[in-house]
Amino acid sequence: MNTKRSNNLTLLVLFVLVSGVMVVSLPTIFPSLRNMQNMGRQLPEYGLLALANMLAMITGGIDLSVVSITSLSGVLAGLVLSSYQTIGLPTDLTIGIAIAVALCAAFLCGIFNGALVAFAGVPAIIATLGSNGLFLGVAVVLTKGAGIIGFPPAFLFFGNGNVLGIPTQFLIFVVVASLVGLLLNKTTQGFRMVMYGTNPLVSRFSGINNEMVVVKTYILSALLSGIAAIIMISGVNSVRPGYGSDYLLLSVLIAVMGGTDPAGGFGTTLGVVLAIFVLQVLQSGLVILGFSPFFRKSAFGFLLLLIVVFQFYRSRYFQLRLSSAAAREKLQV
Repeated sequence: MNTKRSNNLTLLVLFVLVSGVMVVSLPTIFPSLRNMQNMGRQLPEYGLLALANMLAMITGGIDLSVVSITSLSGVLAGLVLSSYQTIGLPTDLTIGIAIAVALCAAFLCGIFNGALVAFAGVPAIIATLGSNGLFLGVAVVLTKGAGIIGFPPAFLFFGNGNVLGIPTQFLIFVVVASLVGLLLNKTTQGFRMVMYGTNPLVSRFSGINNEMVVVKTYILSALLSGIAAIIMISGVNSVRPGYGSDYLLLSVLIAVMGGTDPAGGFGTTLGVVLAIFVLQVLQSGLVILGFSPFFRKSAFGFLLLLIVVFQFYRSRYFQLRLSSAAAREKLQV
């Protein structure tokens, strides 16, 4: 069994175990339709950010600015949406412009991050940590720290609507996650991202433009953050700078828990999605059981450390197995 299948199987078993514990502990509340719908509304927000960080990690980087990109994109979209009654445009057109503004802002943020990493040579963790403060600062300046409210009722469908009883934002997440999976497995960009993350030198000698691979990766990461912004501000019918700041830890935790190698070269959409489901079930159960947000944050930080250690030793185990198998083949020859 290869590493990818082993990790996904482990996550699937963990999901079943955690779900079973929650159902036994909360037999009437946890498996209810209302709770299932609530979880379906919550997980797309940080799930999209986890997919964004997965893409960056596959190239050996990280994107610590995903939450601030979400904040800035949401603020710019909110400024357009909140003025829909005064600008005189049809509501549907205003919503379309707001979504386009959010995605364009995210696109520009991605170019900025990618250029810092690819052309300026700034380490990804430093570049995105700096841009995280920059993007959040711009969002605060635009709003003067205040919230923006009063969006068109039709826009709220993205974050509060249902299609056949399934939350709209969950359906959006499924579509986006499927597209990310296709990107990694069926496109040239996905192959080049894995190649670059595995060995940048080999990638360059293979004729791959490493700089463009990095820039495109951070653009894709930022666009996922922009989509998350649309879902977030639609869900609460408002936006304020810094909303969802706690999602940064979750996005990194989920990406690593999903089997993404922080050193680069490996990551799967299925693994990240399974990790999202595990974390959502765990988080929902802890909320219902009355655990404080501070306890949950500490628990997730501790879980991240455990997962990193587990991933390290599991990687060593598979490397030893491969080395042993190679040694046996040489002896047989």
